[in-house]
Amino acid sequence: MSTSHSAYTCRRCLYTGSHPLGLTIDDEGICSGCRIHEEKDSLDWGARWQRLEEIVAPYRVADASAYDCIVPVSGANDSHFIVHLVKERLGLNPLLVSYNKYFNTPLGIRNLANLRIRFNCDLLLQNVNPVSVKKITRATLRQFGSMYWHCLAGQTVFPVQTAVRYKVPLIIWGAHQGLEQVGMFSHEHEVEMTRRYRKDHDLMGHEADDLLSIFDTLSEDDIWQYRYPDDADLHAVGVRGIYLGNFVRWDPYAQHEQMVATHGYESAPFARTFDTFDHVDCFNFMDLHDHFKLAKHGYSKVTDHASREIRHGRLTREQALHLVRRHMHAPLQHVDLFCDWLGIDERALRFIVDCHRNPQFWQEDEPGRWSPRDGVEALAVEPAPDDAGPHWRATDSLLLDRPRRYVTIGKGHPT
Repeated sequence: MSTSHSAYTCRRCLYTGSHPLGLTIDDEGICSGCRIHEEKDSLDWGARWQRLEEIVAPYRVADASAYDCIVPVSGANDSHFIVHLVKERLGLNPLLVSYNKYFNTPLGIRNLANLRIRFNCDLLLQNVNPVSVKKITRATLRQFGSMYWHCLAGQTVFPVQTAVRYKVPLIIWGAHQGLEQVGMFSHEHEVEMTRRYRKDHDLMGHEADDLLSIFDTLSEDDIWQYRYPDDADLHAVGVRGIYLGNFVRWDPYAQHEQMVATHGYESAPFARTFDTFDHVDCFNFMDLHDHFKLAKHGYSKVTDHASREIRHGRLTREQALHLVRRHMHAPLQHVDLFCDWLGIDERALRFIVDCHRNPQFWQEDEPGRWSPRDGVEALAVEPAPDDAGPHWRATDSLLLDRPRRYVTIGKGHPT
């Protein structure tokens, strides 16, 4: 079987048929993600918003001291825009919940504090025992090459656990990744949160109980906080999770620009992408975690950003390819921080990365030296011109000049 993927690359964006979420390419060479994106220019978004109003209406609570819904947030991504829609447009009283990743940047702590203060919302933070988090991270690195499993598991289960514990049935999320990236669903399907999607895609097929193994030191005490609530508990409360992206024309760049201008969100530059808005709260997501993604899946986060911007018409395909070439092989900047935090040697980390390299995308030219096989991302070995399309600006912040460090939890704006 040929290792070339060029024949299976979307003619519009930069995704291939090997996308890990599952992507199809039609007879015209256009992928399912681009086809579903076309709905954004044809749907009646006014009617979609009215549909959202109808869905949330039964969950409004007359008692001002009670919560209408749960909203998962962080110090980055779409959190400011989500809370803006929930609090200021829908008029709901949300309980904000956030999972501490332990990879926090000072800017992320600042943004999370700003979010709580600007919108005057209660915020509940989960801090799992760091000893357990490190044990889980060692296990997931070894088992399936993921340093971010605990982050994904915590971010997707803590809101559900909180909904059960506080008996607040409605959880409001932002956009659905499967819809936005690969067109797994139509907006009109109004897909909702499910245990199955979380396991298959967010958690790479591995629930918390699947981590228990004779090869690791993990125990029940380490993994119980990542366990999804039982169906009986979910049904007793009536928990459901809806996605705002089904009812709002989702455009992360425009939304972030709006939140910078109106609600004080701050952004930052990255070496491995041109986007300055996503994941500014984490040292690792756009660094070492992105490196693992490239090793396992043959593409990195800059391809996600570039494909998104092609679909929104802000980049041509040629400009997008240049940006991928420029950023995807940028040197890692925070490996030392991660190794110090986890207590492992950098050579051991490189060995783990190579153990999980996908031979579909990589070939070992000599021991320890790898090169990409043919495909869209292989083009990235060539240097890009300096004028390869627009660059997203970062906001000015004194926080960007602060020393690099991990922050376990912040209760307010860092001083």
